[in-house]
Amino acid sequence: MSEKHLQGQVALVTGGGKRIGRVIALTLGRAGADVVVNYHQSREGAQATVREIAALGVRAVALRADVARPSQVAAMFRTVEKCFGRLDLLVNNAGVFFPRKWDELEEKDWDDVLGANLKGPFFCAQAAARMMLRQGRGSIINISSLGGLQAWPSYIHYGASKAALISLTRSLAKALAPTIRVNSVAPGTILFPHEQRDATIRKIIRTTPLRKPGAAEDIAQMVLFLAIHGEFITGQVFSVDGGKSIP
Repeated sequence: MSEKHLQGQVALVTGGGKRIGRVIALTLGRAGADVVVNYHQSREGAQATVREIAALGVRAVALRADVARPSQVAAMFRTVEKCFGRLDLLVNNAGVFFPRKWDELEEKDWDDVLGANLKGPFFCAQAAARMMLRQGRGSIINISSLGGLQAWPSYIHYGASKAALISLTRSLAKALAPTIRVNSVAPGTILFPHEQRDATIRKIIRTTPLRKPGAAEDIAQMVLFLAIHGEFITGQVFSVDGGKSIP
């Protein structure tokens, strides 16, 4: 998919300054899209990503916004409309991930996770949908997680937020049809080149049918597929997990 299938389109990737979000943003840029790279704290990473995308010959900007704060989300989308005049693709990638034992979870842990992983995607989708409905088309892709499909006892709050994001995906798909498609990509274990395979990761790999971890590019390619070829796909969850979610 190296052709410029997304030329003339505008994409916004939340949490696009690092890790999976960065790879998604670069992949969309390579496909010809102008890209808005949202970030909260990763300013340097977002700016570096924007420079790489701009070098591909497309437009790219970095916009700071805490997606858990609706006022900041609204301001970000006003800037997108002012700068680009349209939005074709929203990738809700920003999220919070950390372990907690069930008896140590506090209210702030829930607020942090639900704010970034559920409230943020909703308000971003709400703002994006208003733009997309006016232009008559659009696509929203929510990055959920295998943790939203399986029970992870050390990540109860995280799993609940991602399960809710999957439910949000399906509800929005019906609410926004037929104009806007809404889907979700659920990554399994994703490793980056510099990361070590500790005992936990090695155990996960052994119990994954394909016997290997995924790469950020695997997630980005699924996002790209849905953006380009998903015209008859909405309300679906695509597990990119090496078969780990197979019952």
